[in-house]
Amino acid sequence: MKAAVFHKPGDISYDTVADPRIEQPGDVILRVTSTAICGSDLHILSGAVPQTTDMIMGHEFMGIVEEVGAEVKNLKRGDRVIVPFPIACGQCFFCNHGASPSCENSNYKHYGPNGDMMDQKGAALFGYTDLYGGYSGGQAEYVRVPYADISPRIIPDNLTDEQALFLTDIFPTGWSGIDWAQLKGGEVVAIFGSGPVGLMAQKAAWINGASRVIAIDPLDYRLEKARAVNNVDTLNPHKVDVVEAIREMTGGRGADVCVDAVGFEPERNFMDKVKQP
Repeated sequence: MKAAVFHKPGDISYDTVADPRIEQPGDVILRVTSTAICGSDLHILSGAVPQTTDMIMGHEFMGIVEEVGAEVKNLKRGDRVIVPFPIACGQCFFCNHGASPSCENSNYKHYGPNGDMMDQKGAALFGYTDLYGGYSGGQAEYVRVPYADISPRIIPDNLTDEQALFLTDIFPTGWSGIDWAQLKGGEVVAIFGSGPVGLMAQKAAWINGASRVIAIDPLDYRLEKARAVNNVDTLNPHKVDVVEAIREMTGGRGADVCVDAVGFEPERNFMDKVKQP
């Protein structure tokens, strides 16, 4: 099959690789019909998230079930599904308490609360380095999906791939930031970062009853998009003191909820650009 393969920082190519196969009785093999590139893929491309061996990229994908492991109960050949990006076992403490991104079993080699670089991870992620489980990703013609009875969801025929694909990562990530804040209605919500996840968080804030949503980003084109699609207030930290501006916008009180939709590598300086592969 063909796949987008990471080789080293700055080097991803479209290669012919071996087809995936059923490895565990809970696996399915999915024929990928749509996939996306995530901003966090750039952390691998730049070398910020290290990977020393070749790896198939991609953690945002959906497709048609082609093969089914012997113990899979909820899916059958021909089902059209989306696949959330964390790989969850469905049986550990965190999976049983609604916190599947902290699954204890899917990334057992690097799971743990030790606080160091190598062992502070939660669940495995598709196509996101050996530190996150070493699973091949979905920027490929086919992909093996483990624990297939747990996370994949069947998509109704009346939804196109384009309508459903954001449910693999972008929308639920933005939604979670708002959901965890437990809005009651009427809150002022400040969202730092106005990329795709930030835009989804802005939508989620309105849906959950925010009275005002403020988007903060250093790139004007992102703020223009936020105003156009989400009708939010915007602040550029290169042009205003964000803290003082938010206080002024809220009668001195400040925001009720703040959401980080940036992650890391938020803005590259001159030296970051020089060292780019």
